[in-house]
Amino acid sequence: MHSSTKPKGLISLISLNNSTLYSGLIPAHLAGDASLNSISIDIRSLANRAGIHFIQAKIENIDLSSKCISLKSRSDIHFDLISLNVGAISDFQQFQYAIPIKPLEAALKALNRQDNLQNRDLIPFHVAGAGLAAVEVCFALRRRWPLRPLILHCAGRVLERSMATALMAADIEINAQQAPDHINTLLCTGSVAPGWLRACGISCDQQGRVLTTRTLQSIDHPWLFAVGDCGCIQQEPRPASGVYAVRAAVPLANNLKRVLDGKRPRPWTPQRKALQLLGAPNLIGSDRAWAVYANTVVGPSRWLWKWKSHLDWRFMREFNAITKPAEPMASRNKRSTVMACRGCAAKLGPNPLQQALDLAGLASLADEPADAQTIGKSPDNRTILSSIDGFPALISDPWLNGRLTALHACSDLWASGADVNGALAVLTLPACSKPIQIHLMSQTLAGICSALEEQNASLLGGHTMESRQPSQEPYGLDLQVSLSVIGRSRPNQHVWGKGPIHPEDELLLSRSLGTGILFAAAMQGRCQGRWMDAALKQLAQSQHHRLQELQEINDATASKIHACTDVTGFGLLGHLNEMIHASPRIQVELNANQIPLMEGVQTLLEEGIASTAAPSNREAWRSLGTTVFLKEEENMENHRSHQTTQELLIDPQTCGPLLVSCNSLAAEKLTLNNWISIGKAKSIDA
Repeated sequence: MHSSTKPKGLISLISLNNSTLYSGLIPAHLAGDASLNSISIDIRSLANRAGIHFIQAKIENIDLSSKCISLKSRSDIHFDLISLNVGAISDFQQFQYAIPIKPLEAALKALNRQDNLQNRDLIPFHVAGAGLAAVEVCFALRRRWPLRPLILHCAGRVLERSMATALMAADIEINAQQAPDHINTLLCTGSVAPGWLRACGISCDQQGRVLTTRTLQSIDHPWLFAVGDCGCIQQEPRPASGVYAVRAAVPLANNLKRVLDGKRPRPWTPQRKALQLLGAPNLIGSDRAWAVYANTVVGPSRWLWKWKSHLDWRFMREFNAITKPAEPMASRNKRSTVMACRGCAAKLGPNPLQQALDLAGLASLADEPADAQTIGKSPDNRTILSSIDGFPALISDPWLNGRLTALHACSDLWASGADVNGALAVLTLPACSKPIQIHLMSQTLAGICSALEEQNASLLGGHTMESRQPSQEPYGLDLQVSLSVIGRSRPNQHVWGKGPIHPEDELLLSRSLGTGILFAAAMQGRCQGRWMDAALKQLAQSQHHRLQELQEINDATASKIHACTDVTGFGLLGHLNEMIHASPRIQVELNANQIPLMEGVQTLLEEGIASTAAPSNREAWRSLGTTVFLKEEENMENHRSHQTTQELLIDPQTCGPLLVSCNSLAAEKLTLNNWISIGKAKSIDA
């Protein structure tokens, strides 16, 4: 839908993944002719470009009476109008162990595991189904596994003659019996809608698809629309197929807008017949395809193959073009502006921060920076600590953004050795309608509470403000959250500071680096969906259990944690320099190739991607060769160039790892818990 026609109000897109696979090119991927990234459509970027909130979550139920969506492991979402296009799953009622082709992501992972089977080419692989999808998958798998026995089980159905001939020519056996039920069988036997749709009480057909009128509205819930493989027009039923689903996009968008504008939706009739193209890659390069229209089959033809490839890749190019961010407007001096990074990359750089503190007469706050400040002692001799943190929204999903902000703020207390007990929140809401503000606030608070409650902590209160700056959609990106967190150390426990580091201490990280680079790449449309999925999964995991590991190890007589900090906006090198500054006559040798990276970060580093906070963080490079020395082993498999390593060291982190300095005995125990040793401290006098 064009942005000028988008209805007013808060629109959210809920999806289990932040990218979706173009089904037309799945056979090309199975054959090894197309990478997974090349056939993926970036849903998150599409949503951001359209001013829509993107929520990555699994839908478990829809309460029809209260108009409420239940999501797995997070708070519910209320709605006024809902449109369902949740796809379909394979119909595998008679099978228990075979691989369903849908959902596609799970099927592709299972087939990747097949690649690594011992004696793979001696083990027959079976495909169940007699439709065009099953035939096309067989041809793709033959290209993938040239020597492996392949068997297509038609279960008594008759294949079109030319396709049967081509299958046999490709050494693919055609078997009339039902396929065996084991892990070497792929099911392409038709699909059904997810079972939770019928369980909600929505009227569905025999395949579990939502029955709709010709306006695409549920026959008994006019505020619920359904299209694609999960919807079926009661008066005009069509097979669950992409060739029909794509045509529903425009009438669906128009009717959604009409209903929101208080107008009557318009009926739509899908075409009765559709053209389908089926490709058959050949081992010797003579690729062909068939065209199927109603009961007419044309092919196989090399020309049809070229036509199919042209249409498929043109479709992907058009999607890739609209997922790229708009070019920034050039300023008067002809230099392009750059979109500033969000999250912890939005903090003030170290130099201007130092200057401001100096002018305010608060230079001592920068001379001995602490992760958290001591504010007193409890009767049982626990040290009470407090800290504050926050940033502009990192993502448009208010629940997840609230959770990430809370976890990020808690890390200051964890780095001091303190358990979090409570927090106060300050929310600056965008200037938008009251219902939208209520939604954003409720979801944000629920996300904050999800991070606190698993630590047995509570949200104690807070304050709200409304922005006086114009807000743009998605409004979730104009939300700003800050938290003041309070916690306590264990009884009689010494609070950890940034130093002093002891000579011969080992330095360890609790998890991987790279968030600044990944989110900078995402703003440029250059971050693969699976990279962002993996990054957000790490960021959303609380590290309070890491604190417990440190506390338990520190309780041991000979194991000692000498210093600790969290790696955030100043990057690994900036925060390491703070530790060295608090440790007289200490220098550190870093094993550059041991520093763990999130998936995709090295590729993006080599492409020159960097956060907008990186330039101010580069001041930290002055310590290289004086107090920090890089050990770079060129013979290692994951070797990084010196420039790549330097840029990684100053990348700002949101919900970053804990950085610990401890003796060798503590380090030995921590590495058994998957902490990563990245370097060692030495005395300058040694």
